[in-house]
Amino acid sequence: MTTQTSPPTTGRTALTGVRVFDGQELSAPRTVVIDGSVIGTDPAGARIVDAGGAVLLPGLIDAHIHLNGLDTLEQLCSWGVTTGLDMATWPPALVSSLRGVDGLTDIRSPGIPVIGPAGPHAHFGMPAEAVVPDWEAAGRFVSARVVEGADYIKIVLEAPGDGGPDPVVAGAVVEAAHRHGKPVVAHASSRGAYALALEAGADIVTHIPNGEPLGDDMVARMLAGRRVAVPPLSMMQALAALHGSADAFAAASDSVAALYRAGVPVLAGTDAALQPGLPQLVVHGESLHHELELLVAAGLSTVDALRAATVLPARHFGLGDRGAVEPGLRADLVLVDDDPLTDIRATRTIERIWCGGVEHTPAPALRSTTPPAATDRTTSA
Repeated sequence: MTTQTSPPTTGRTALTGVRVFDGQELSAPRTVVIDGSVIGTDPAGARIVDAGGAVLLPGLIDAHIHLNGLDTLEQLCSWGVTTGLDMATWPPALVSSLRGVDGLTDIRSPGIPVIGPAGPHAHFGMPAEAVVPDWEAAGRFVSARVVEGADYIKIVLEAPGDGGPDPVVAGAVVEAAHRHGKPVVAHASSRGAYALALEAGADIVTHIPNGEPLGDDMVARMLAGRRVAVPPLSMMQALAALHGSADAFAAASDSVAALYRAGVPVLAGTDAALQPGLPQLVVHGESLHHELELLVAAGLSTVDALRAATVLPARHFGLGDRGAVEPGLRADLVLVDDDPLTDIRATRTIERIWCGGVEHTPAPALRSTTPPAATDRTTSA
């Protein structure tokens, strides 16, 4: 790969000789123009980067993370994760401070989630208002999140009797969210919680049970209800290892396979988090590449694994300005040396990253294992 470094006459960069992943296959080598923060069409006066047949992916989207601070955005970006869908962060001021940071990973967030009075998440130090006691309080909770700028509403469900939100409250939260035009993401890590998520009408279900298969009935209900699954296999694998139960993770992987075979949309999410007092089981950025590998191991094709981290989360979370390499969309791009359609591990061979049009080099761990960086040559653009 070579770069023409004569001064450009515009703020554009033209990537020549790139094979573009279009959501189904790789294109023949062609030119993609980065024009400020968006993908453009006119290469005139641009800085030229000759990619020499490298593969250009849309910026990757992690559909389940938790924010910690600016360092979260920097780490995600350095691994080619240009959009992070947060699944619970507080206080609101922290979330606001991480929105729209120029040149770094873009985020969406529900802010504070709904939890039950006695479930595991009641011990995570969440604000008292996260516990919603009744139908009327559900409406007030959702309205407050909407005022804070929540992009969707998150509810943490447990199996009946395990301390989660009351089913009536869960239904009220979903109803109130839908009145405000907000989708609902339900955390469900057991069959009982999954059933409650479906009964309540949640749009997206995140997590997948370890140790117990979802079963054909639950998979059929997910499909019939046009629900979307975000099963963070990286976290489920880490939890199984923590508890010394590899067989438990096998059940989670099998459930993902069943959802995929049935035609339920499966999105790539990791549940990466860094929270005081808790072990960091899944790290930001690198884990999404591992997640893609786990999805392929579960039975997804390499094409569908890539779609799970690009076009599908963009579609199902209403992010119409990203998820593909097309003119007018955000210039969120990842240039990799090898072909991830042949081997999904090739997503790790990152040469360059553009986050909202701002160019970045990959994480040091990637630079130590990928081919040498592009050499410069001076010719006119």
